[in-house]
Amino acid sequence: MRVLVQRVSSATVSVGQHVVGSIQPDGQGLLAFVGVTHDDDIGKTRRLAEKLWQLRILEGEQSAADINAPIMVISQFTLYADTAKGRRPSWNAAAPGAVAEPLIAAFAHALRQLGAHVETGRFGAHMQVALINDGPVTLLLEL
Repeated sequence: MRVLVQRVSSATVSVGQHVVGSIQPDGQGLLAFVGVTHDDDIGKTRRLAEKLWQLRILEGEQSAADINAPIMVISQFTLYADTAKGRRPSWNAAAPGAVAEPLIAAFAHALRQLGAHVETGRFGAHMQVALINDGPVTLLLEL
């Protein structure tokens, strides 16, 4: 499982003309693009959710847990693109939707259980994500 996390001052995700998720934090929040591979499981989702929730990347070396910052979770199978050969990415390392969708949902659920306010996109949909990256701060988390 991979999470590309960005510190944001706002983020919105839309499907077509409909906003399906939005965070407008009082200061800072996190946008987490989450990719799933074939050997990921529920245990990894919980550990990675806790790591994200406690990660000290907000102003003053604070975590989302410290200031109750909102988190937007967006499924992103392209985090497992293989671009080593040719000009067309291979998606073989990305888990199929039937495997990935419940793990993405479990990741968001684990964050909520930790106390996070979580917004999500719509799995498998063509989404438009608008954000204001704060810093900019962008990190890749993996287990």
